[in-house]
This record gives sequence, C-alpha cells and structure tokens, in this order.
Amino acid sequence: MRRGRMRTLFAAALILLAVFGAAACGLFSTPRAGSPARPEQPPATSGTPQPPGPPVLAVKIDNVPDARPPVGIGAADVIYVEPVEGGYSRLLAIFASDLPPAVGPVRSARETDAVLLPQFGHPTLAYSGAAPELLPLIAAAPVTDASDEHQPAAYSRDESRTAPHNLFLDPAKLPPGAPWPGQNRIVAGPTPGGGTPTDHYEVTFPAATVGFQWSAAEHRWLASMDGAPFASVDGGRLGPPTVVIERVKVRESAIRDAAGNPSPIAETVGSGAVSVLRDGRSFEGTWSRPAPDAAATYTGPSGEPLLPAPGQVWIVLTP
Repeated sequence: MRRGRMRTLFAAALILLAVFGAAACGLFSTPRAGSPARPEQPPATSGTPQPPGPPVLAVKIDNVPDARPPVGIGAADVIYVEPVEGGYSRLLAIFASDLPPAVGPVRSARETDAVLLPQFGHPTLAYSGAAPELLPLIAAAPVTDASDEHQPAAYSRDESRTAPHNLFLDPAKLPPGAPWPGQNRIVAGPTPGGGTPTDHYEVTFPAATVGFQWSAAEHRWLASMDGAPFASVDGGRLGPPTVVIERVKVRESAIRDAAGNPSPIAETVGSGAVSVLRDGRSFEGTWSRPAPDAAATYTGPSGEPLLPAPGQVWIVLTP
C-alpha cells in the first residue's frame, strides 16, 4: 500500500514537472503563430545594415583665402571643416563614391585627423607636410600614408598660384584605401519630424566664417567662406543637401606653427550638441561617437535618428 502510494505521488510529480517545464520553456522560445511578437528596438541609423563601401581616400584641403578656389571637392562624399591654428579652418575631404581627376590645394595634416580617420577603416590619406611631432601619430593611425613625400608622382604644382597654396593631387596615382566599413557608412533617410525653419546658418571661427544659405530651388545649402560664395574651379558653387554642425571640445596641442600659434585639436570622440541642417530646417539634438573606429550618430530629443538627405554631407567641427 505504501509502495503504491509512493509510486502514485512520484508519477504525479513527473507530470507537474513536465507541465511547468513546458511553460518555462515557453517564456524563452519564439511566440507561436498568431501570438503578438515582442517589438524590436529600432537601429540607431537606418533599417538595413550596409555592406562595405568603396575604397576611401581622405585629402587635406587648404582653406585660407589665398588657397581658393578649390578643385575637385564637389565629388567628395563628406567634407569636414576643422579649426586650425591662427583661427582659420581647413577641410578634410572624404572620397569614396567618385574620384575626380584632380583635387586641391593639398596642405598638411592635423592631430584631429588621426582620430577622425579610423572610422573609415584603413583609408588612404593624402596631405603635404606635418609637424614632426605629428608624424608618429600618422604612422600609428590606421591609414595609408600617401603624402607628397611618400607618393611624389601623384602631386604637381600649379605655377599660376602662389606656393604653398598650389599643390594638387591626381587621385588615380595613389594606392587605394580599404573599403569603407559597412557599419560606418552614411545612410540617408526621410526628413525628421519637427525642426525649425531656417534659411541661413553661420559658424564663426576666430579668423574665418563658414556660412550656409538654403536654396529651395536647388534643394541644398549654398556654402560661403568669409562672406563670399564658395565655388570650385570644376564644379561651380558648392553646397550640400545636409550640413551637420557638431559642437565639440577644442583644446590646444603642444604643436605650434611658425608664428607660435598653438594647433587646436577638435575632440570628436564623446558626445555633445548638434544641429542638423536639411530641407530648409534645423534639427537640434545630440551627437555621439563612442570610439575612433566608430562613426558619429545623431539623435533628436526623443532619441529619434537625425539622418542626412541623399548626397554630400558637410560636418563643421566647432566649439
């Protein structure tokens, strides 16, 4: 009798274990057909992961008044506007989709570039000269050094211009960079909601200004430098569909120019305030870049992505 009762209790325990075990497994399995699925978190940039892009070429472009007009930069995918010594700005043009026959005027690299460029994988970096203290940083960065010293056949001087603002590059004569990492490629998207109607925006450096005027007819922000229209020799008036005003910390480095001016470093890893200009509106939000090998993302007040319009993107680094 006792043995039979024990056998019955043991069988009941097995049944209960099977029932609760099945229920527990259901907590971690895929819902059955017809049951509501758990919503996925939206990605930070767009829906579909991007495959690797074409090889990347980064070129440092002179931007003082004596260096204008530039050549070839209308073909760039991205143009960074960086603060440099003396209160001026310099451009870092990123080419991947298209390589023009000539680019310039080419000038020297800066410490800011050594942190900006790893997001593009292992790009080719074209520049002319750098402070001796900077050369070890460039050598340690994930770039192919394609300066005029390393690739002299790719560069030539335009004698109609004044040195040192007359060095030009033939991109076809440089070794190609590595493909643009898919997770860091720029992804265009629809116009965000909200925003403030804006037809003009200006960024002031100590000795230079960069302005953008919205053209509804051309659907782009017409660029100006120091109050004058900014145009290239080969492409006319420059103006991207999207401008990103990225507010960053700027600190002095130990490097100084010939006049004794310290070279500023724009800190592009971290986070800060951002204004994204597109479609005749300004969208305020936050930029975030967790590491040098990651691209910056831009989000609005509610965490919604602030994506660029299709086409060239300018990113202005300003305090």
